[in-house]
Amino acid sequence: MGIVRVVPPRESDSPQSPRSGSPREAAGPAALTPVLVPSRPMLIAGGAAALAAAGGGLAVLATLTLIGWITAPHVGLGGGLVGALRSAGLLWLVAHHVEVTVRGAGRIGLLPLGLVLLPAVLIERAGRWMTHEGHVTSLPQVGPAAVSIAFPYALFTGAVALASRTAVAAPSLWQAVMMGFLIALIAGGFGAARGLAPWRRLAGRVPPRPRSVMLGMVAALAVLTAFGALLGAASLLVHLTAYRTAVSSLNPGPGGSLLLLLASICYLPNSVIWAIAYMLGPGFAFGAGTAVSPSGSSLGAVPAFPMLAALPVDARAAFPAWLGLFVLALPYLAGAVAGLITVRIAPTPALEAAPLWGLLTGTLTALVIGLGTRFSGGPLGAGRLAQVGPSGGEVALVAVLEIGVTAALAAGAANWLIIRHHVRRLAAAAAAAGPPPVRVSGPLPALIIDETDDAGGHRIHVNPWVDDPE
Repeated sequence: MGIVRVVPPRESDSPQSPRSGSPREAAGPAALTPVLVPSRPMLIAGGAAALAAAGGGLAVLATLTLIGWITAPHVGLGGGLVGALRSAGLLWLVAHHVEVTVRGAGRIGLLPLGLVLLPAVLIERAGRWMTHEGHVTSLPQVGPAAVSIAFPYALFTGAVALASRTAVAAPSLWQAVMMGFLIALIAGGFGAARGLAPWRRLAGRVPPRPRSVMLGMVAALAVLTAFGALLGAASLLVHLTAYRTAVSSLNPGPGGSLLLLLASICYLPNSVIWAIAYMLGPGFAFGAGTAVSPSGSSLGAVPAFPMLAALPVDARAAFPAWLGLFVLALPYLAGAVAGLITVRIAPTPALEAAPLWGLLTGTLTALVIGLGTRFSGGPLGAGRLAQVGPSGGEVALVAVLEIGVTAALAAGAANWLIIRHHVRRLAAAAAAAGPPPVRVSGPLPALIIDETDDAGGHRIHVNPWVDDPE
């Protein structure tokens, strides 16, 4: 825990003179300021937090694996207790989206994104602990605190990858280090920032222009996620008969049904991202030479996993023409929302700047979508299913053209309407005050950012009397 110290006011800060008494007596107990001083260096505290988060997640999965090994030794973990612990390590690495190479089968990279929530939640709590310890007192300190957690966490994931290697399965060492660092960096920074203040107050500390871009991205991604979830649910309802057939063919029993349900929940983020790629147009593949897109589908044999029953298998379009047009228009709606939010938060009197800010918001949104599609798919062995999921680069490029351009147009139009309304309001105020002047002008309202000035940056003031003798 951090150490709380009470710091008295300095003598120079006291309004009392030395003759009238000491500053502490004059200011009283209310002037004493409690300061939380960290009891250990940031790097050591970050290492302790990282080990606690990693050890906690590994202990949970190890406990579940040992329970399965004890109650059902026929599942084929092999190697006795050591084999069970190695299996727990592999499962923990899979929760960090680390590919595993299986002997005789190839690489297994189609991993559930929902499992990433387990280590992310634990690391987020570690980031909050860093803030409560006093290592993070402002937003600029969030980055160093996140790095102090991510670096030892990445070393720990690399060590687990080396210890979990067997003759049958070998996790990727470089992916273990990279994914461990990225997840810890993002989740640790998220928790450290969240520990400072509520989100509304944190957003108020960010300058208007970056805040407008970030909130525009969040709005666009929220729209796409909501419609992607609805599209996936609608497809599952349409293919409900095929879903029931897949479940009955597996005959999992009560325990197996529960495991299937948990696996389906863990793969829900993957299905939502695939639905977003479908809405954008490129779609996705489920095997070499296959394609699932709004224009039609071409699929081969699909593994007997119930959620895959929602895949459209008809060579024709999966929706009527009017409904398909609505599905393809959803990304443009998300782009319009992104552009509107961007200029609504921070409009600018420079009319040519608003479309550029909208394009930046849409482009960053497209990059996030491309990164998500990259991690939502992966190979299922070295055979025909070596290509599964959407293409990240292709989806990102199409998203820039659809979301980015739409966001630019919407931002320009919305910003023009805001400035036009402001000019009319000034003209009406001037007309009500008396005879209209030759040229109506006035100060910009507080919500408009004057990007033609350097008010948000640094200014250099020249003192003309600096060389004059006193």
